[in-house]
Amino acid sequence: MLWVKSLHILFVVSWFAGLFYLPRIFVNLAMESDRTSTERLLLMARKLYRFMTILAVPALVFGLWLWMGYGIGRSAGWMHAKLALVIILIGYHHACGSLLRKFEAGKNARSHKWYRWFNEAPVILLLAVVILVVVKPF
Repeated sequence: MLWVKSLHILFVVSWFAGLFYLPRIFVNLAMESDRTSTERLLLMARKLYRFMTILAVPALVFGLWLWMGYGIGRSAGWMHAKLALVIILIGYHHACGSLLRKFEAGKNARSHKWYRWFNEAPVILLLAVVILVVVKPF
């Protein structure tokens, strides 16, 4: 079980690195007017989105393995709350993909300030998940 837990943590951390950085690229894209710089940032964003999607899959698989295979938190309230937050994180991940497609199509309608606030969501979600898993408040 400790190997599965270690791999789950490793992939979650790696996935979150992408969730933290991709919106920062969006901030720069929203501020950029130079075509060459925009194309470079879009290339970086596309590669990062693909990579973080690949990292999200084993993070979720190992998490499900811990929950369903080993019964960690099976009927605990904290686990239900954590799973709800994971669903929100998956939605956030897909929202990043949607925003990337809008940038690629030249149809971004949001300011760099909006993306700065958007970038805070995974930080708050990670904080909540860690507290739920470590403290197990209910």
